[in-house]
Amino acid sequence: MTTAPSTTGLSAGTWSIDPVHSSIGFSVRHLMVSKVRGTFAKFGGAITVADDGTPSVTAEIAVDSVTTNNEQRDAHIKSADFFDVDKHPTATFTSTRVRDNGDRYVLDGDLTLKGVTRPVSLDVEFYGVNPGMGHGEVAGFEASVVLNRKDFGIDIDMPLETGGAVVGDKVTVTIEIEALKQA
Repeated sequence: MTTAPSTTGLSAGTWSIDPVHSSIGFSVRHLMVSKVRGTFAKFGGAITVADDGTPSVTAEIAVDSVTTNNEQRDAHIKSADFFDVDKHPTATFTSTRVRDNGDRYVLDGDLTLKGVTRPVSLDVEFYGVNPGMGHGEVAGFEASVVLNRKDFGIDIDMPLETGGAVVGDKVTVTIEIEALKQA
């Protein structure tokens, strides 16, 4: 994702995120000594490259598709204490610009989660473009960002008697994307 197709190989048009070959995962500190990891099973989006090579990205995540492989924890994460999926079933991202960062890129945009919109900057690595397997060109990316859950109204406090908290404030989000060029 850059502002010039000659550097990325992304041709003008729309590239749809392929959820079968993509993933959105996260990790958060647990009990101050380990991490809990989870994923979102349902999401979609697109990368649109203008004729001048300027890219834009939109994405939507079905927050109620979160899984940490523990039903009790997943139910708590979906509750009003965390994501409040009954009131806020989706999270959205809309890019505002892409910046060069050496051999990587920074994707700036607005993330809306639990009804709160905040600017975020994702560190992006572009893996390149492949002609695909008979269904058209595909492009690959990896992106990551560290979010403070409290910035999005997920401010439950669960202190430990010995100090610290059951759940950390910083959440690392890692996104693996394969996008298919639309005809």
